Amino acid sequence: MPQNSPSLFKAMMAIARKDLAAEFRSRELLSAMLVFSMLVILIFNFALELDVKVRQSVTAGVLWTTFAFAGTLGLNRSMAVEKDRGCMDGLLLAPVDRAAIFFGKAISNLVFMLVVEAIVIPLYAMLYNETRIFQPEFLGVLLLGSIGYIAVGTLLSTMSVQTRTRDVLLPILLFPVAVPVLLAAVKASGGIVEGLPFEDILAPLNLLIVYDVVFIAASFMIFDYVVEE
Repeated sequence: MPQNSPSLFKAMMAIARKDLAAEFRSRELLSAMLVFSMLVILIFNFALELDVKVRQSVTAGVLWTTFAFAGTLGLNRSMAVEKDRGCMDGLLLAPVDRAAIFFGKAISNLVFMLVVEAIVIPLYAMLYNETRIFQPEFLGVLLLGSIGYIAVGTLLSTMSVQTRTRDVLLPILLFPVAVPVLLAAVKASGGIVEGLPFEDILAPLNLLIVYDVVFIAASFMIFDYVVEE
């Protein structure tokens, strides 16, 4: 890498700021993710006329289904915009480490997903009368699951955006790979909502942490090859 190139941290933060600034000006991506998420929550609310006990058992599944599909929509759209506008070519030609592109895109995608979650969680609590989802433990699981999902999603969306069938290909690639993080997140967050002891949710928590570390490291190492056309 050239000596006058910016450091990895500065480069990835610059890329993240660029994505966030562009999105907060247009609000196209966030609007689509929020509308989709709210519709899913409302549909589940009217479809599931359940008592309190049963609603506690489906809370984690409903929320993670909503976040997974909204996150996929955001990942697909964010990379498609970069490709269509030629921004990705500019980033690849810039004198920065390719890993900075991955981490910059992952940070911006994570922020988009967290913004959606920050709006959907209170809405869900209001509709379902469920306050345990505001517990720090639940929010921690939400963060861990989101990091893992976005890490692998950013890598795979970079691969799928090169194809004509990118809108269809990304879910096909992403969901099988993301099954471990989604199952662990549902198990851990569901246990917290149901008030299970910490020992019962320790295994899925450990799986979430291991998944995050493994896929962040793997994406860091292979992103350079993925972006090569």
